[in-house]
Amino acid sequence: MSDDSPTVRELDEATVERIAAGEVVTRPARAVAELVENALDAGAERVDVTVDGDGTDRIRVADDGHGMSRADAVSAVDPHTTSKIRAADDLRGATTLGFRGEALAAIADAGRLELVTNDGGAVGTRVTVADGEKIVDDAGRARGTTVVVTDLFGDRPARRESLASPAREFGRVSELVTAYALARPEVAFSLTHDGRETTSTPGTGTRDALVALYGRETGGESTAVTHRAGVDLAGREAALTVEGRLCYPSTTRATRDHVHVAVNGRPVRDDDLRRAVARGYGSLLPSGRDPVAVLRLDVPAWAVDPNVHPAKARVAIRGGDTVGDAVEAGVREALTTADLRRAGEVAMDLDSSLAPVEASESDFADATVLGVFRDLYVLCEAGDDLLVVDQHAAHERVNFERLRAALADEAVPAAALDPAETVTLDPPTAAAVEEHREELARLGFAVDPFGGTTYRVTQVPAPLGRVADAEALRGVATDLRESSGRGGADALRDDLLADLACHPSLKAGDALDRETATRLVERLGECERPYACPHGRPTVLSLEASTLADGFERH
Repeated sequence: MSDDSPTVRELDEATVERIAAGEVVTRPARAVAELVENALDAGAERVDVTVDGDGTDRIRVADDGHGMSRADAVSAVDPHTTSKIRAADDLRGATTLGFRGEALAAIADAGRLELVTNDGGAVGTRVTVADGEKIVDDAGRARGTTVVVTDLFGDRPARRESLASPAREFGRVSELVTAYALARPEVAFSLTHDGRETTSTPGTGTRDALVALYGRETGGESTAVTHRAGVDLAGREAALTVEGRLCYPSTTRATRDHVHVAVNGRPVRDDDLRRAVARGYGSLLPSGRDPVAVLRLDVPAWAVDPNVHPAKARVAIRGGDTVGDAVEAGVREALTTADLRRAGEVAMDLDSSLAPVEASESDFADATVLGVFRDLYVLCEAGDDLLVVDQHAAHERVNFERLRAALADEAVPAAALDPAETVTLDPPTAAAVEEHREELARLGFAVDPFGGTTYRVTQVPAPLGRVADAEALRGVATDLRESSGRGGADALRDDLLADLACHPSLKAGDALDRETATRLVERLGECERPYACPHGRPTVLSLEASTLADGFERH
């Protein structure tokens, strides 16, 4: 390494005042986060994290980054020293994960710290800080840095008592490593707890990281998203890139905690961006469920302020709504072009598994209808596959997309009720009817007050000639009450149309002749998203001929 002047320097007082809010290491996971960020900023291709107990006993983070010279290593453990910024104005354009400069000093202040580093020279450096004393000596190490923290909060009993259970504290570390492994999938990560490796990613891309962290059935059944757009962020043009992977909607979770979002390489917990991802899935998701997804956003550094949260878990983005719209568009575009057909792996027992498969085409132009099974499933031959189409789910998808197209230009087709019917609603839902009367009219309802919270329904939607019943008003009005304003007018309309599409659709037991079944499959193949009904259920299962051959032992 050259003998140039040190790159780690002490910050001036004005800059220190700007960044002092981040100085406190509040729990073991925060120490791990600071050390991992330093490793990534050092260009590491591999980061290994080891935790004993809840992390207060011992934390070790080792990387193969560019390491530090002796002079830089000695300075790096001093308060408010950094190689990443020089002045307060640099904060606005900082592209590194860690820039506050106090991480190592704050960790050393909270426990015993040992730093071993080498920038490629013949001899490395060991810096030990304990009880305010700094010891420097030679060390043998390949290029990179290892930091070991022991007895964290040893002299702060109140801090230790405020920590959660050891399992929960380690859980926070595990969540953090998972977030960084998905935000930086080109880096290999490992996490070892009490001698047992709990996490390992290969550093070979997002799909492999998803498989390593979520398993092959979840991570492997996903589609890539790459979306680039020029956007206006607070009056300034900017290039925006959205990339990552979206797990198929057959895999969902009860919360949005599994929607992983990173901005300029930093994992963030941004509820607005997570909601934008869910909106991109739209009606492919079952009600009340959220997807598993990994999205990385790249925006100009000037558009992001990462210093708005003490733990850097949130960032402020100029023109956040515009960015959210771009995320939603990218997700929707990727799912529209993905083949979300499911495959059936036939077993000789009742535990046959179903999982999504990717295919080269997303329509059924080459499918030949063989017949209908139990007035519920349409059986088709398509190349080497046997396709099983759920006639109700398929018809729902066809109805939904035709309804949505019709509503873009005019009101939903409607039919008069003669005689009219009455529907009594609870007060909040009745209020929604009054508030959204115009929207209800566009959806094909004509309603008049009939005393109290009872309404006289004189007209109902009749999409595709199938007439909804008056009780459909209750479900639609409830959706209006519960969903109004969430996700914008388009999302609200789609939710309502999904419900409307269900009412006139084929049901189990509705008999289909082969000609009608063929038309249904053809219409399904023309849909924008043919592989799921508007509520997220699959429409098609695929069974390979080889699976049947195996089952019948035809080798």
